[in-house]
Amino acid sequence: MNENKTNINWYPGHMAKTKRQIIEDLKLIDIVIELLDARIPIASRNPDINELTKNKKRIILLNKSDLSNEELNKVWLNKLGKEAPTILTDSNSGKGVEKVLKKIEDIMEPERLKWQAKGLKNKTIRVMILGIPNVGKSSFINRIAKKNSTIVGNKPGVTRQKQWIRLSKNIELLDTPGVLWPKFENQEIALNLAFTGTIKDDILEKVEIAYELLKKLFIEDVECLIQRYKIINEELEVIESKENKIYELMKIIGRKRGALISKGEVDDEKVAGIILDDFRSGKLGKITLESPKKDVI
Repeated sequence: MNENKTNINWYPGHMAKTKRQIIEDLKLIDIVIELLDARIPIASRNPDINELTKNKKRIILLNKSDLSNEELNKVWLNKLGKEAPTILTDSNSGKGVEKVLKKIEDIMEPERLKWQAKGLKNKTIRVMILGIPNVGKSSFINRIAKKNSTIVGNKPGVTRQKQWIRLSKNIELLDTPGVLWPKFENQEIALNLAFTGTIKDDILEKVEIAYELLKKLFIEDVECLIQRYKIINEELEVIESKENKIYELMKIIGRKRGALISKGEVDDEKVAGIILDDFRSGKLGKITLESPKKDVI
């Protein structure tokens, strides 16, 4: 295992087609919901969306807030709230979802009064939800629509076809497939997307991604690793004595979790999967990988 940064570039062909469709569909839309991953609010923002939606009313949702650091959630709410109304949501528990419908109605009230003055009493508010793959759009829509209106999968990019979903008597929502962008200018952003599973594991080197995640956590939040993997002082001393500390840490975790192959050697692929699964499921704790105090763009 070497110390070189993993280089990530990924842009499936359907993404360009989806972007063109979004531009066309925006002509029908009154308000845009931008869905972000609360663990990576910067990396999970498609920079094209600001330009595409600049003339539209907007709500920002920090989804998966059950997996992110609670103190940093407050900081991000304050920062993003200066751009647009921002709400913490957790699609699994439903936390914050009801607030979204109320916020849509509040934002659109001036428009609704204008429509009424023109005799359009029953005009439907049309909402578009936008976000990159794997931020939990399908789960959020199922929650807000109170039914399984969309296909929900645990792999990034499972939503494909455009569909309108009625949320209330006067609100309809247009779902869109997740859209990434052609080139990651910043490898830290690309890695954060890989850590959270937005970029599919099967097109990356899983061991390299787990190695980079472990390195980040070892530097910034080693206590979560110590607690999860019951690492004792003697093991920390061994790790610190090695030239490649991170790979030594991976081996120790592998041995503790029985991720072994013949002759007691650690199975790098298996331990990588354990580390990534533990992070993505929240078993390492509530972790936010990006701080607004640290400019990664």
